[in-house]
Amino acid sequence: MSQAHPYTTLISAVNLQQNAQQANWVIVDCRHDLADPAAGRAAYDAGHIPQARFAHLDRDLSGPTHTADGTFKGRHPLPAPDALLATLRKWGINDDTQVIAYDAHGGMYAARLWWLLRSLGHASVAVLDGGLATWLAAGQTLSAVEPTPAIGNISLKPALVASVDAHDVLSNLTNLRRTLVDARAPDRFRGENETIDPVGGHIPGAKNRFFRDNLQADGRFKPGHQLHEEFSELISEPQTAVMQCGSGVTACHNLLALEIAGLHGAALYPGSWSEWCSDPSRPIATGA
Repeated sequence: MSQAHPYTTLISAVNLQQNAQQANWVIVDCRHDLADPAAGRAAYDAGHIPQARFAHLDRDLSGPTHTADGTFKGRHPLPAPDALLATLRKWGINDDTQVIAYDAHGGMYAARLWWLLRSLGHASVAVLDGGLATWLAAGQTLSAVEPTPAIGNISLKPALVASVDAHDVLSNLTNLRRTLVDARAPDRFRGENETIDPVGGHIPGAKNRFFRDNLQADGRFKPGHQLHEEFSELISEPQTAVMQCGSGVTACHNLLALEIAGLHGAALYPGSWSEWCSDPSRPIATGA
């Protein structure tokens, strides 16, 4: 691979193995468990792809949950750009670095890092298709050694992605300019079996696309043409679509799937349902 043709969506385990030793490649382990926030680090310590850094969803890939005046911004707000840049530099990421993110959860956390790097204008970032399982299935080994990279120099560039806030989503309830797509499981979308957020349901008018529907049975992403066909049944213009979920994490999985499908320009609502339902003045819907 030359830097003229970076990996910008997915990479196979074979291609990662062939390139992993390149000096300008950085691999990041994004494993996490919402019910046990320490589990990802424990799994990393037990064994990770050699030279991989570890990204903690709560500490590295999210910002403070409340503003200075105490307003709740959702369970996983976006980190401030300066804080995110400092984290990425700590991992040794430069402006010309090819970043590879992986997890063991179908890409649900790796896609968050993919989107965050694109929010800083960094295009050379891809998700390991099929995650850690495909690396191991390809006969590759793991390491328990944590690397100590030199500080990187990644800088802020014009964003390659867009985002909206709760005010934009509230306004959309009347002007209907955007199509909202919720990445949560169908039962949570309907307002059933809600165990994470204090209120069940969804934003009125939202459509449901469970992020796991982007994957094949083997855990790899469906082909681009299939994703294009399936998402085209939900959204007419990707530039007017907004992806959301519970806290702005698995929505990035849908955004990655859209990019694979060639449907560019959809925005992220980072606060998602966790922020939306925290204000009782905002309307909610239940059912299909």
